[in-house]
Amino acid sequence: MRKLREAIRATGNPSVVGLDPTDALLPAVLLRDAGSLEDKAEAYYAFNCAIIDAVADIVPAVKPQIAMYEALGPAGVAVYARTNAYAQAQGLYVLGDIKRGDIGSTAAAYAAHLRLDAWHEDAVTVNPYLGSDGITPFVDAAEEYDKDIFVLAKTSNPSSRELQDLPVSDKGMTLAEHVGGLIEQWGGASSSSSSGYSRVGAVVGATHPEAGAQLRALMPHTFFLVPGYGAQGGTAAGLAGFFDSAGSGALINSSRGIIGAWRARPEAFDGLSTSAALEMVGAAARKAALAMREDITTALRERTKESA
Repeated sequence: MRKLREAIRATGNPSVVGLDPTDALLPAVLLRDAGSLEDKAEAYYAFNCAIIDAVADIVPAVKPQIAMYEALGPAGVAVYARTNAYAQAQGLYVLGDIKRGDIGSTAAAYAAHLRLDAWHEDAVTVNPYLGSDGITPFVDAAEEYDKDIFVLAKTSNPSSRELQDLPVSDKGMTLAEHVGGLIEQWGGASSSSSSGYSRVGAVVGATHPEAGAQLRALMPHTFFLVPGYGAQGGTAAGLAGFFDSAGSGALINSSRGIIGAWRARPEAFDGLSTSAALEMVGAAARKAALAMREDITTALRERTKESA
């Protein structure tokens, strides 16, 4: 997590922008002439670049969700890689939200996301529910290529409780907490770094603040990726427990709240050219990203005061 932690320190901002474009999140003018999937993919790329240009100096990272690009076929997958490359060129840490999970040679093949420069990813998300066989190939690739992984532990969706809150011991430990213990083990080989954090992180949803605080206590060497802030209902006030006592150890994600911020004034896009629309998209995203940074850092300062 060295590169990510350095980027967070440089920006003073523990937040990440989810680059999850959909037709509904793009102003209509950007899709007006999109007669094919290839055209739509190019519109997504222009949209992404406008967001990246607007926020690159105030956020440490972006998190493209590969499913949004795969939905457009090969052209979309190519734009996913191009988006990542563009973000890295602007100095951003790129967290590929791919949520892969399989075993053996298949897991090793998926781990090519970390081995191949063509994907332009600094980290990826991984599903742990096939056990260590599905994680070890990613850990090995991350170690060899100085990359990171984030393993699903307690996700932000409401129905996560159907599985992740199930008790798995007579001490009342939940399945999510058991997975958290495994994540600490999987990252053990690299947790002796100067940062105190391993290269194996965990995905822990902002919509579950109590679980987040419990998992933080169980996982002192694990960096958290925290989705669910904003549009999904997670609040800055509930985030304090996801961080360590020094106000570090967590990266908070917002997707729609930033890339869709322009939708607060959709009428302002009537009659605009493509270039003017992209400029307004970027301006709205920047304003939202700055507000998110202030919201989170204020909550962390308040926590510091309370514990002083």
